[in-house]
Amino acid sequence: MNGFLEQMAAGERIIAVTGHFGSGKTEFAVSLAFALAALGRGERLALADLDIENPFFRSRERQDALEAAGVRVYSDPFHGRNGSELQVISAGIRAPLEDEDCRVILDCGGDAPGAMILNQFKKYFTQPHRLLCVVNPNRPGSDTVEKAAEHIRSIERTTGLAVTGLVSNAHLIYETTAEDVLRGWEFTSAVAAKCGIPALCACCMAPLVSRVQGRGFDVFPVGMYMRESYLDKKV
Repeated sequence: MNGFLEQMAAGERIIAVTGHFGSGKTEFAVSLAFALAALGRGERLALADLDIENPFFRSRERQDALEAAGVRVYSDPFHGRNGSELQVISAGIRAPLEDEDCRVILDCGGDAPGAMILNQFKKYFTQPHRLLCVVNPNRPGSDTVEKAAEHIRSIERTTGLAVTGLVSNAHLIYETTAEDVLRGWEFTSAVAAKCGIPALCACCMAPLVSRVQGRGFDVFPVGMYMRESYLDKKV
């Protein structure tokens, strides 16, 4: 069993995911939802698409596949079915948040403005929860340890919530190499030391997993579920 995935499966049931714009947080959130569903433990699972801040990649676009895997998806009032870009979310998201037997992943928007939406649900964060921040050193706004640390602090200031764990995701899309993943983990570890927040895992595509395992950290395989929904669309 992947140690990181076991933490997510056995720990706090509310898992909010944030990160810098373009860090790969939506790909991570969707991959985590599929991975938890694949464990087959019979628990209720939900994913809420809360990204209404420049949502280029939208987890709700994978609603059919997620729900077929056993993950209930919440998004806008139209359930993502009309292709709308309305900056609203469904009130239905409160259902899994209030269901103590449901594990729910919250896919938040990028940066502090995108994470601000969590303020609407502040009362649910009085119970145990995780607030994960995806760290990608290949993005201009988080390409130094100092920038990445300030980015995390800005999210915490905006939401009034403490980030509880960092996820390394040093992706360069299809050009990502094992060396990129390893450098990303070193970078995220430095950010973790500066912020006093644990680094939990390094993400990479499945073909690279065998090349980065056994290095003293958990590796979490991510899919490429979101590519076709935006940059790889055929026109």
